[in-house]
Amino acid sequence: MKNISILVPQGAIMGSIEGPRLVFSEVNALLARMGQPPLFAVQLVGLQPETPVCGGLYTISTPRLLSEVTATDLVIIPAVDGDLAAALAANQAFIPWIANQYAQGAEVASLCVGAFLLAATGLLDGRHCTTHWAAAADFRRMFPAVELVEHQLITDEQGIYSSGGAFSYLNLVLYLIEKYASREIAVLCAKVFQIDMERVSQSAFIIFNGQKEHGDESIKKVQAYIEHNYQEKLTVEQLADIVALGRRNLERRFKKATANSVVEYIQRVKIEAAKSSLESSRENVNEVMYRVGYSDPKAFRVAFRRITGLSPKQYRAKYSRTAATV
Repeated sequence: MKNISILVPQGAIMGSIEGPRLVFSEVNALLARMGQPPLFAVQLVGLQPETPVCGGLYTISTPRLLSEVTATDLVIIPAVDGDLAAALAANQAFIPWIANQYAQGAEVASLCVGAFLLAATGLLDGRHCTTHWAAAADFRRMFPAVELVEHQLITDEQGIYSSGGAFSYLNLVLYLIEKYASREIAVLCAKVFQIDMERVSQSAFIIFNGQKEHGDESIKKVQAYIEHNYQEKLTVEQLADIVALGRRNLERRFKKATANSVVEYIQRVKIEAAKSSLESSRENVNEVMYRVGYSDPKAFRVAFRRITGLSPKQYRAKYSRTAATV
């Protein structure tokens, strides 16, 4: 039997604690109906017997205290809300314990912005990780040694797992169930909880607002120019002239400030505008393409799919307000 320790940090988001507990417990119920023994021993582990979560709206009882758990097989780190730096400070006691459990052979999985607590252990340095796309800029700033891949839904490296934002943690839970139990059991759980197992990316959910959490005013000026003139054919040389920088200097500073190259940033701004049009207007795909500054349908489709994970037509079918009312 595998021991699963779901941590209950101060300020945790309750759904990312109760959700995994329910799904892992359902595996045992399914196995019982098949006449098989339970596979998981699920326990909630906290720093105190009762922990306030969700901004103090709820309190979770934790039968096991961190000091009492000397060994486990899987550590689940849920999401926390509010100021992430403050959440890390309030939950410092978990950090050496998580690192020690991994050193003893346990696997570790973070859910959504639980990745911040996992990254604070140092276990992610030099490895890939995902988290909620909205927290990507803060994550990169706080943990530059981690290779953040926020478009991915799940990462799996040497027994360390992470999941994308919000309720996508359920996909990671199913992934782990398939690994520990079987594909059959994972599919049954997916049906019981109505989870789409085939999701592999959170790209379609990302809202690109630009990365402005930096102090380089010249780069902010370039970002603003791109965002106000994305319909035009913009060049790096033209943007460099606006702020009186050499091309190579602009590219270096832009990448450092935004984690995107200049060309990538231009493409993401254009595609974000295209997404908005596909969601709210009745323009056809070519009209949307021309309006955001593309003239080559193939180049537009390739860029759109690379950034969102969907074709323009698929994106419209999934998110169009007009399609939803038909």
